[in-house]
Amino acid sequence: MGAWGIGNFDNDSAGDWTYELGESSDLTVIENAINAVFEDDYIDSDIGCEALAAIDTLARVKGNFGKKDSYTENVDEWVSKYNFEPPKELIENAVKAAKAILGDQSELSDIWRATEYFDAWRIEVESVIERVGA
Repeated sequence: MGAWGIGNFDNDSAGDWTYELGESSDLTVIENAINAVFEDDYIDSDIGCEALAAIDTLARVKGNFGKKDSYTENVDEWVSKYNFEPPKELIENAVKAAKAILGDQSELSDIWRATEYFDAWRIEVESVIERVGA
């Protein structure tokens, strides 16, 4: 995982995912990234990174923006271009996916747990759970 910060868009996987988002005009890319979390018993770190980016994007679709910077610029432009009302089921799956990524069956959680930044990363994920669920 190429990461330079704890933010949901501060890694290569999320950056690549945002390009896929930019090519879309509906919530399918977001839904697919979130649903990928539930496909295996153990969540691959790239799947986790993409899902967190999707969950953060979904929070932004709802008007609950996190930090805005050069890494979120494409996402923020995409969000401003479309006006979606996310289905309740997608929001519920987003919350479940983020909680799963924080859990014991997540490579991303294992990676962060092995660093001094785990608590900061955990707080970042808990923040996006609050923003998407609000």
